[in-house]
Amino acid sequence: MLKAIALGLLVILGGVLALIAMQPSAFEVERSAAIHAPAGLIYAHIQDLHAWEAWSPWAKMDPAMKSSYEGTESGVGAITSWDGPKAGKGRMTITAVKPDQEVDIKLEFLAPMQATNRALFTLTPDGDATNVTWRMEGSNGFVGKAFGLLMNMDEMVGGDFERGLASLQSIAEADASKRSAP
Repeated sequence: MLKAIALGLLVILGGVLALIAMQPSAFEVERSAAIHAPAGLIYAHIQDLHAWEAWSPWAKMDPAMKSSYEGTESGVGAITSWDGPKAGKGRMTITAVKPDQEVDIKLEFLAPMQATNRALFTLTPDGDATNVTWRMEGSNGFVGKAFGLLMNMDEMVGGDFERGLASLQSIAEADASKRSAP
């Protein structure tokens, strides 16, 4: 009887492990917003990591988070590190830019889990607006795949991207309005 139970548990465990192993390792999360402001103005809020404090969804989520900066003031080589009870510990480094078009970021999560992902902001003019796309992509190891069975990365992070883009929109449109006022 105990052998049958043990064998049954091994079969179930083997099935769960196989299911986890078969999950895709690559993931992506992407959200977009039309912002009624020039691409250059929006770009300035993204490529200057100091400016993120005003619109980042994580700065609002974790007011106890401490941020530090190193490297260049903005653009390629700009680095920010953070540590907070809710946001965890991590670091962002701007690795490439196309002025007024793209900002490419290496995103390193150090705690509570370790991961390295890529974040990319793309700005595309569209009439009197700029379409801003925020994309994150990466790959999961075995633990990340197991976590993915319980939590959908798109649902977990997508809402944060939407809140961040809405804050960026509010700030950029207010700036654009001030600049166009007589």
